[in-house]
Amino acid sequence: MSEAFQGYSGQAFSLRSEKGRFTLPPAFRNAVKLSTEDRRLCLTLHDKWNCLVGFGTERVKEFDAILDREEESAYKFGRDFDRDTRAMQLNSFETMPFDDSGRFIMPEFLRGLGEIDDALFFQGVGPFFTVWNPARLYEMGPEMAMPKAACRALEKEAREKGKKK
Repeated sequence: MSEAFQGYSGQAFSLRSEKGRFTLPPAFRNAVKLSTEDRRLCLTLHDKWNCLVGFGTERVKEFDAILDREEESAYKFGRDFDRDTRAMQLNSFETMPFDDSGRFIMPEFLRGLGEIDDALFFQGVGPFFTVWNPARLYEMGPEMAMPKAACRALEKEAREKGKKK
């Protein structure tokens, strides 16, 4: 019996290599493999936070249901909802291949959108994961205390390990 996709959870950290590649950490890499048919990582800009969102290609099948839920919620609470704009946001993702070790090259325009420098912090959010420039995460409020603490610890560990090389 093959393993089923269970969502994304936990945290991880990746420094950009000398060749300009980042590494999709093992727990996230394995979950992406389970949620894509062609080992392709999807990345897009988060619609509220200053970070990127990652997922496997299978998530695209859920976009119509997401749009329906968001439209129903907006109607219920008397908020405006532009289905076309939201559909464009959901479908404006970039796909990129990753190798067996999880290495991938992030397109320059995505690095710009996410204000990505030399490091990525990954945070599982269930059906997707967020990808942060640590500096942008540290600017978030107290509701992000746990991810910020994890990021600080993982960043310190990665940078110390990087110095030893």
